[in-house]
Amino acid sequence: MKRSALSTALGLALAAGLVTIPVAAASAAPAVQGYTPSTYAGSAAESADNQAFFQAVMASAKARQAANPWLLNVTVTYDTANAPSFTGQISQAAQIWNSSERNVQLQQTGGNGDFSYYEGNDSRGSYASTDGHGHGYVFLDYTQNQQYSSLRVVAHETGHVLGLPDDYSGPCSELMSGGGPGPSCTNPYPDGNERSQVDYLWANGLAARN
Repeated sequence: MKRSALSTALGLALAAGLVTIPVAAASAAPAVQGYTPSTYAGSAAESADNQAFFQAVMASAKARQAANPWLLNVTVTYDTANAPSFTGQISQAAQIWNSSERNVQLQQTGGNGDFSYYEGNDSRGSYASTDGHGHGYVFLDYTQNQQYSSLRVVAHETGHVLGLPDDYSGPCSELMSGGGPGPSCTNPYPDGNERSQVDYLWANGLAARN
């Protein structure tokens, strides 16, 4: 979707009081690749934003790890204050990813995390993006989370946080196929290839995506 459409969608949500997004986030680039049906194939602009999101989160997490070099893996922190309706799904999604990866772990924080979750209404559904100032966020759309398995949606968007792109043509067993397999697909787990990709990315740092 074009930038003007994102600004309009977020503007309507803000005006209706349905979601509170930082000012920087509301004026940011268009949403990154999100949980979208197979009729949508994504765009180069979304792919670029997805990489920017991943790099912002990794840079934040790596900076913290540099101060604690004895840590065996990178910890990515997140906050859920602006997504109270989805705290259960977010916690489950974090557990799924943490049990799947060795080199990166997700941890909830009471303050501002490396990225944040938000909830509300958006005609394009759920997505992950950056606020343009080195911070990432995941937006969870109410309607989409009613039409599709909410846990799969949240786990999928969290996959973007960890560096994975969309693959809408993939099977249900592939988490990043998103809404491609249809509403009947409820699988919230990354497959072996996706798990390996994330471990590789976080073991090798930003250079792995350049």
